[in-house]
Amino acid sequence: MQPTLALWDEPVAPRRPHTQRVVASASDRVAWLRARAHGVTATDAARLTSVRAAEQVAVDKLLGTGFGGNDFTAHGRAREPEIARWVSREHRIAPNELLFHADADVRHLATPDGVAVHDTTLVLCEIKTTASAWRSIPRSYLRQVWWQQYVLGAERTLVVWEQHRDFVPVDAEPQCRWVDRDENEIHMLLAYAEHVLTRLRR
Repeated sequence: MQPTLALWDEPVAPRRPHTQRVVASASDRVAWLRARAHGVTATDAARLTSVRAAEQVAVDKLLGTGFGGNDFTAHGRAREPEIARWVSREHRIAPNELLFHADADVRHLATPDGVAVHDTTLVLCEIKTTASAWRSIPRSYLRQVWWQQYVLGAERTLVVWEQHRDFVPVDAEPQCRWVDRDENEIHMLLAYAEHVLTRLRR
């Protein structure tokens, strides 16, 4: 089932720079988690593939999922700072811990792993670790990227991934690929996000 989108739901260029739309910092994890609980985040957007999925996201935000992490998420958290240093050195994108809200709606939230301005163009970075070899970037991660681009007003995102085997990196350097902004995908995500927020209000 495809969502219906009103005209006012169309993505628009932000009026305020992302630096004026900071909500919280991941360095204060309690405040960061509390702020994320009241909106739709990029992690939520990764799951927004249908109205039914949007309803489940709303339920999980209200009741919690009970997932506290595992060895794979722990490995990702441990490796992210090292990968972020590589990104900063090779691609001039600084690490980020700030949670931003969209200019159009303060309940639309994102914490990209990296943020930079290249020749007046805002670009982002998203870092992943994986036990699998990727032929292409998984769609769930692309949805996460497009949502972040919408929230901050960015045009491109460098997706960086490091494959590991038994939690040991396979290659000396991570792999990466640029992903451009996609207004059609953002348009769809906005519709599903509104469904999530409507359910939360009820």
